[in-house]
Amino acid sequence: MAKRVSSADVGGTSPEARPAAPRRFRLPKRSRLHLQRDFRRVFGRRCRSADPLLTVYADRNELAYCRLGVVVSRRLGKAVVRNRIKRLIREAFRLLQHELPAGLDVIVIPGPIEAPSLAGYQKSLRGLLVRLNRRLSSAP
Repeated sequence: MAKRVSSADVGGTSPEARPAAPRRFRLPKRSRLHLQRDFRRVFGRRCRSADPLLTVYADRNELAYCRLGVVVSRRLGKAVVRNRIKRLIREAFRLLQHELPAGLDVIVIPGPIEAPSLAGYQKSLRGLLVRLNRRLSSAP
């Protein structure tokens, strides 16, 4: 009979031996907008801010955290390009999520740019969300 070989025997690390990822830097599924009614509500609020890199729509939610939705037009390129842009925007949001004002639903639409960068998206997203939060706080 053959002996069972585990990944630890082969030189890999067992799941128990792997260090756990810091939870505070994850982007959980609950932090993403999924439902069409949520997208309609945020777009219907018509509270938006833009710069050459991003257009951001926002609305308040009843939660203690921000949620993100990303809409990328086909004009920006083929699926590979659009998916890369979405990944960069989600990563920028993930890194900023603890600095952002709580209780916002955010939809991000990227503008036409040749070579988007993570740092550019972070800077743009931070500034636009601060501006939108002020606008939403002063609105009835």
